[in-house]
Amino acid sequence: MHSSPSRYIDISRPLSPDTACWPGDVPYRFTLGVKIADGACVNVGSITTSLHTATHCDAPFHYNDSGMTVDQIPLEVFLGPAWVVDVRHCLYDWRIALTNLPEKIERLLFHTGGWHDTARFPERIPVMSLDVVQWMKSRGVKLVGLDLPSVDELDSKELPIHQALGHAGITIMEGLWLDGVAVGEYRLLAAPLKVLGTDGAPLRAVLQMEAS
Repeated sequence: MHSSPSRYIDISRPLSPDTACWPGDVPYRFTLGVKIADGACVNVGSITTSLHTATHCDAPFHYNDSGMTVDQIPLEVFLGPAWVVDVRHCLYDWRIALTNLPEKIERLLFHTGGWHDTARFPERIPVMSLDVVQWMKSRGVKLVGLDLPSVDELDSKELPIHQALGHAGITIMEGLWLDGVAVGEYRLLAAPLKVLGTDGAPLRAVLQMEAS
């Protein structure tokens, strides 16, 4: 008897000319430099984009000159069991949504609802507290993901949450799309591009859930 097929949920935001990027950063652009329509045998394109547009990971080097670059982060950080948690009802105290989670948890994805339109960069976003960072450290979390462009206030210069997560050994994934995703446990598949020496990288984040 064959087992039921797995179901995959794409939780990535698209990269397109309409995708909002950080104000002043490099927007996404696709250029078709070689075209079949012009007589070539293939189409060949190129892209330019900030590494922190749409769904991406922050390497520690992003906020710490001596931190690891993307290629130095172990691949298994981005692959494995993950919990989706909905904090939309408790944005002033995210710990309320964490009360029934297991004692040990490696990957945690927060649905905040704070970035509704990928084509428009938000003016303000909800931010986790340092208490939440300490809670995750105590539970063994090694990857945190959010449906936001940053884990810190958008105008922050000190980046206290980035820094605290880095000290806790927790890798950051930003720009997820979690609308319509039920809370619960999944298997996360979200490997970043294997780019060397960089401060971040785009990734295709997918949740795998066994069909019932």
